[in-house]
Amino acid sequence: MGNNQTETDGRWDATRALVIVPVLKSVSPASGGGEQISRLSRPGETRLAEAVGLAEAIELDVVHADIVALNTVRPATLIGSGKVDEIAGLVVSLDAGLVIVDHPLTPVQQRNLEKAWKAKVIDRTGLILEIFGRRASTKEGVLQVQLAHLNYQKGRLVRSWTHLERQRGGAGFMGGPGETQIEADRRILQEKIVRLERELEQVRRTRQLHRAKRKKVPHPVVALVGYTNAGKSTLFNTITGAGVLAEDMLFATLDPTLRRMTLPHGRMVILSDTVGFISDLPTHLVAAFRATLEEVLEADLVLHVRDMSDPDNQAHCADVLRILSELGVNRPGSSPTEIIEVWNKIDLLPQTAVDDMIGKSASSDRVAAVSAVTGKGIDGLLALIEETLSGTLLSETVVLRPRELSHMAWLYDHANVLDRDDKEDGSVALDLEITQHEMAEFERRRRVAS
Repeated sequence: MGNNQTETDGRWDATRALVIVPVLKSVSPASGGGEQISRLSRPGETRLAEAVGLAEAIELDVVHADIVALNTVRPATLIGSGKVDEIAGLVVSLDAGLVIVDHPLTPVQQRNLEKAWKAKVIDRTGLILEIFGRRASTKEGVLQVQLAHLNYQKGRLVRSWTHLERQRGGAGFMGGPGETQIEADRRILQEKIVRLERELEQVRRTRQLHRAKRKKVPHPVVALVGYTNAGKSTLFNTITGAGVLAEDMLFATLDPTLRRMTLPHGRMVILSDTVGFISDLPTHLVAAFRATLEEVLEADLVLHVRDMSDPDNQAHCADVLRILSELGVNRPGSSPTEIIEVWNKIDLLPQTAVDDMIGKSASSDRVAAVSAVTGKGIDGLLALIEETLSGTLLSETVVLRPRELSHMAWLYDHANVLDRDDKEDGSVALDLEITQHEMAEFERRRRVAS
């Protein structure tokens, strides 16, 4: 396999990789199972770009990337024998140690392709697991990745890893389960899964306690969601001034981050940045990250961040909404959650398209067109968040009697004071712009104090 494989740290260092994207020429009943068809029939060019991006997100050296057209799904190898032989030649000529197949592979398919190509083969699920393993930095994130990885391995330990001529241990997922994992039986593996599930349940309880404490000081929670690389973390940093990692790569951040922020009229909210979504996110991955994604379920408002410069953004939008539904957001019978669409990266679009988007967003109370990089449209987004959480902005004149002047500082903090008139009797008249929520809170404070 060449000299590109190292085992000094248990990982493949700077692996030269091939990326293969299978695409069905036509969808017919003879083509195979429904789950495979749904993925294989998606546009190949966008899938190829995304698969290469996923590989580069963990610093793989992609030496060849290609779309493989299929007439039918082969149970043994997914792709036809002629293409299998052709890729075997590329693996040798390009000195590649890894082949990424952008589609779920059965254990049998993975084993047969590894034998044919004499190289490590990982599918889309394995690649996403590897990325998540690299990105996880908190104890919770590491636990979630380990649980998802063990569930993924459970059906592959015995059937897939019988060729012990390549013993690859270590912590990395691309290194395979390694000799010690191959020797482990299903009972030991299941015990690990049960232990991790128990630890994650403790994490879930801890998060519930934190939420209960937050509810005692009832700041609304605003959760950022979106397809990976849509610009959530950049938007998070722009709004809060935080220093969350924000790079032009898929899954740049994994662990959730929460920050307090103040809206234009003084209301405090908690902003939550979550892991990016992706099409065909494995079910057990969604389940493993439920503890993290519960922040979305508990949110008072969800900001769905979309990369409007991506030509495939409509499909990405559908993927995000589907995963939100799987999590229970706006599922039939559940309490409805307010969702604002944030049309991000307008700085990458032609001015005519930007003008059109700004016009459309202005006519909607659930859309904001922004550039998280330049800051354009951020003020409008914050105003929309405030209006959604607090109601419409009111113009009010409030007269404070001398014994009520203690409320003045609160009004200056929570409303926009347009004019002030100090009366001869000691009272003060304030002309305000104030949200419905804050006006109701002021009236409550006034009643309690009287």
